[in-house]
Amino acid sequence: MKLNILKRYHRKKLNRSRAMTFFIYLVLLLIACFMSFPMVYAVSNSLKPIEELFLFPPRIFVINPTFDNYLDLFDIISNSWVPFSRYLFNTVLITVMGTLGQVFISSLAAYGLAKFKFPGVQFCFNLIVFSLMFTSTVTAIPSYIIISKLGWIDSYLPLIVPFFQSSLGLYLLKQFMESSVPDSLIEAARIDGASHFRIYFRIVMPLVKPAWLTLIILCVQSLWNSTGGVYIYSEELKPLPVALSQLATGTISRSGVSAAVSVVMLVVPVVVFLLSQRQVLETMATSGMKD
Repeated sequence: MKLNILKRYHRKKLNRSRAMTFFIYLVLLLIACFMSFPMVYAVSNSLKPIEELFLFPPRIFVINPTFDNYLDLFDIISNSWVPFSRYLFNTVLITVMGTLGQVFISSLAAYGLAKFKFPGVQFCFNLIVFSLMFTSTVTAIPSYIIISKLGWIDSYLPLIVPFFQSSLGLYLLKQFMESSVPDSLIEAARIDGASHFRIYFRIVMPLVKPAWLTLIILCVQSLWNSTGGVYIYSEELKPLPVALSQLATGTISRSGVSAAVSVVMLVVPVVVFLLSQRQVLETMATSGMKD
C-alpha cells in the first residue's frame, strides 16, 4: 500500500512553471552557500600558510594551500606524553555511552508519559517543559555540589550520567510518540499478549525513528565537543577537545595548528549528521502513511 502511494506521488506532475522552479532552486542554492560558509572558511583557514592567516583584510579562500598545519598537529600529538589514542578513546566512550543512555532513558520516560494515564502525568510534563528554561550555566553550582558529594569528580561519570536526563530529548520523543503512535495499535498489541517492553522495542521505537535519530545527532554534537569542565583533572581522562586545544595554544606560530584543530573537531559531528539526515528524511517520507 505504501509503495503504491509513493509511486503515485512520484508520478504526480507539479503545476509549476520553469521560471518558478529555477527561482526556487536559486533561492535554495543561496541558502546552501550561506549555511556552508562557516565550514568552507574553517577548511580554507586550515590550509593557509602562516603568512596568509594574518592578512588584512582576511581572505576567504586560500591562495597557496598547504598541509603543513595538519602535519604540525600530527607532530605535536606524536610528542605528547599521553598517547593521542587515549584522548580519542575518552571522547568516544563519553559520546557513545552518553548518547545511548539518553536515547534509552528519554524514550522509556517519554513512552510512559505519552501512553500511560496516571495521576500527575500532566504535572510531570509541565515540570519537564519548565526545566527547558534553565541552561547549564544556571545549574552549574548545584550540579557540581551533587557530583562532588557522590564522589564522581575526576571520572567519566560527571559527563555521562547527567546527560541521561535531557529535558529536550524527553520532550521531543514524548511529543512525537503522541502524534505518531496510535493508541489503538498499542491496545491491539496488548490484546495479543505483548508486554510493555516488547511494545516499546518492537512497535513504538520503529515508529518514532525520526525522533531518536534527531536526538542522536544532537547528543553526538554536544558530547563530542564536551571538555569536562571542572570535573576532570587527570590528563589521561581528559577528552579530545581539551587535548587538542592545549596542543594548539601557545605562540602565534601555532595559529595554523589551531585552525586544523577546528576542522578535526568538525569531522565527526558533520559525518553523523549527514548519515542520519538521509535516514530521517526517508523515514519522515513514509511515517505519516497508513495502510
